[in-house]
Amino acid sequence: MTAITETSNESVPVTLKARKGLWLLAPGVIWMVLFLVLPMLMMLYVSFWTQTTFTIEPTLTLRSWITFFTSDTYLGALWTTVRIWLTVLAATLLVGYPAALFVGLFIRNKTLSTVLLVLCVIPFWTSFLIRVLAWRPMLGKEGAINMILMKIGAITQPIEVLLFSELSVVIGMTQIYCVFMVGPIAFMLGRIDPSIIEAAEDLGAGFWRIFRTIILPLSMPGVVVGAIFVSVMVLGEFATSAALSGRKVNLLGNIIVTQVGSLKWAFAAVAGVVLTVLMGAVVAGLLRVVDLKKEL
Repeated sequence: MTAITETSNESVPVTLKARKGLWLLAPGVIWMVLFLVLPMLMMLYVSFWTQTTFTIEPTLTLRSWITFFTSDTYLGALWTTVRIWLTVLAATLLVGYPAALFVGLFIRNKTLSTVLLVLCVIPFWTSFLIRVLAWRPMLGKEGAINMILMKIGAITQPIEVLLFSELSVVIGMTQIYCVFMVGPIAFMLGRIDPSIIEAAEDLGAGFWRIFRTIILPLSMPGVVVGAIFVSVMVLGEFATSAALSGRKVNLLGNIIVTQVGSLKWAFAAVAGVVLTVLMGAVVAGLLRVVDLKKEL
């Protein structure tokens, strides 16, 4: 009888803890349902509406989906989005990893490393549009880059491809989003115990072997987190491509903005669903590379 009473008394705190946990989760769950799940379901629903030239009716049809996957314009925007995303992802990793390696591993003074990271985010103290449009006088035919190259004799004529092209979009996005790659990688590199590297050096390992067998594997969680940040933002981009390509480069984001402006909600919803699925697949694929819950 006493054992039964003790068991029942022990189960009461467990039940109370479970209820408290549910109450703590409730605000976040409600927020996610109202502002993420329901809008996505509504977008999916609207994508099946009947879209005409000037009107849209809540009559379910596959016409908008068929139009999207049979149109060279939409499929071209999808392929351009994927191509620019892969290019920017590789560029931010190529530029950001050495910077993160320097800040996170070679500088052991925490104050100095913090100052350097703050310097990386200084451009974010200004407007996004200012940072994008600032590239125009840099990349134009009479811009700073062409002027410098012509003065040092590297070129005889201005390089026209620097502006209003895919290259200008890649340059702008790489500069804007590179810090999101540097931060997570520098954080993971800063957690590496220096004694591990010293032990490897004592055993005769060179820098490249240490980098390949110790530094790179231990920094992979940071690479994955940075890749997720960059991927989500680049895949949803539209402002940078519109400003730096002269509207010559159409991403899915630009298609959505154009269709919404033309009141073609069904076509915009289809593009939005495709973009959401693409983002989800990319994030899911990156999360399979490293178990972030275990590593972080």
